[in-house]
Amino acid sequence: MPVTLTIDSREIAAVPEKSIFDHAEQLDVRVPTSCFKQGKCRECLVEILEGMDLLTPPSDEEAHLEENFRLSCRTHVAATEGRVRCHTLRRAPLRIQEGGLDVAGDLEIDPAVTRDGDRVLLDGVEIAQSPGPLLGLAVDIGTTTVVMRLVDLETGNVLAVQSFENPQRFGGSDIMARIKYDGDHKGRLLRRTLLGYLNHAIEDLPCDPTTIYEMVVVGNSTMRDIFFGLDVQSIGQKPYRSLTEHDFREGKVDTTQLCRPARTFRFPIHPEARVVGLPLVSGHVGADTAACMLAIGIENENRTFALMDIGTNTELLLGNGERVMAASCPAGPAFEGGKLSCGMPGLDGAIERVGLDDTGRPDLTVIGDQPPVGICGSGLIDLVSELLRIGRLDTMGRFTAEDETVFTLDPTQNVYLTEPDIGELAQAKAANASGLHIVFEHYGIAFEEVDVFYLAGGFARHIDVEAAKRIGLVPDIPSAKIVQIGNAAILGATRALVSMRERESLEKIVRRIEHVELEQNPHFFDYFVEGCQFVRIQRLDPEAFI
Repeated sequence: MPVTLTIDSREIAAVPEKSIFDHAEQLDVRVPTSCFKQGKCRECLVEILEGMDLLTPPSDEEAHLEENFRLSCRTHVAATEGRVRCHTLRRAPLRIQEGGLDVAGDLEIDPAVTRDGDRVLLDGVEIAQSPGPLLGLAVDIGTTTVVMRLVDLETGNVLAVQSFENPQRFGGSDIMARIKYDGDHKGRLLRRTLLGYLNHAIEDLPCDPTTIYEMVVVGNSTMRDIFFGLDVQSIGQKPYRSLTEHDFREGKVDTTQLCRPARTFRFPIHPEARVVGLPLVSGHVGADTAACMLAIGIENENRTFALMDIGTNTELLLGNGERVMAASCPAGPAFEGGKLSCGMPGLDGAIERVGLDDTGRPDLTVIGDQPPVGICGSGLIDLVSELLRIGRLDTMGRFTAEDETVFTLDPTQNVYLTEPDIGELAQAKAANASGLHIVFEHYGIAFEEVDVFYLAGGFARHIDVEAAKRIGLVPDIPSAKIVQIGNAAILGATRALVSMRERESLEKIVRRIEHVELEQNPHFFDYFVEGCQFVRIQRLDPEAFI
């Protein structure tokens, strides 16, 4: 009985003489590569979900990989029976791409790239002669997911969207792990792999890449700086600042924005194009948060607003047009399916909605209307909320029945939830809850005093708000105040791409934001412990911790 090999949910009988890459080609699963299976480009990553012990030992070319990652061109099946499951990192999370705000109709199109006849100008300087379109790229480099928009710079229209799992995950699932990995390994492996995947994504766009004349890139401070090839060790050490922020504070530069010629990245776009990294706020609060402020039109905001951009590294904003505070919460990957027994991103086969009757019988909604493969973040929040509602789970995240350690969602497909999985969610939401308590405390207002509470991020676009309130992920305020806006960071990057006025405005905005360092608050740990409980978030009195 040959080993069954599953790659991106497609099955084949494994042949020992063939690598996983060879089998992927047979299945018509595209695996990124620039070296044609020589083990040199290190792009053909697969994450092994099951059957690691059935594979050949890691080769020398795989010495840089940790956890369950392998290079598909170096890996063969060594056993004669069993099952191996893996997936590539080219998968496009469907629930990250969709929905939310778009470029506002009142935005005046004012790009850096303009036309004078057939002359293509960048900041008024000729860089090409072409009658073709003027295109740009907006890119959001998330810790877990990368999203890219192809934009017509003359109209502001979004022509195409690409997304894929961030291949840097082989270096760790969170920011601090990536920083450590980048310091421990030579050769800028995280950057090289990311740029390789971006190259392939650009090549797949429905355009001539040489008609792309500018890229605007956002991400948290670590993701942005790794992309630009900067040393990120200072971001992992107190006072947790990027080299660009250190230089800015010392007066060596007048902005934390970064600009580089496209040719230095070896992208297939026009060689005279420009790559711009939007400015940082401070510390771990990066260019993605800055972009979110463009997305919600902070300059014209008279209401008191809060914005929570939920992800592996959650960012918080609180304020109005006059005063804004910001903080960063290291939530971890649970919201995007990471570190869960059956967790996965919002792909076909992911359980995205869960309802339970009083007996605990599940009613599941699966992306792609197919048998479930796993559960994504929105489904996880629904499930925990429902378990709480029917009394199968207590507020500490423990099953109430003495003999229950696992809740099975689909016995046929073996999709289930464990108490350690619930613990991962508890810690992720506790990081966010701590941030909410501390930022609101610093600002001096109660949760119910905000006029609008924005939930940002591709994941947050698809959560059930009532379920999120029940488990203590968002404050217990009227649902009418909560607005789910999707990926605000990519929207803000798009606005900066098509409008120099927006870009200039952002420089002024980021300089007046007050950065709240959560760990400096004497009650941070107390708020975190309270936040691990699955109860509604309400204002806590700091004096209660004394």
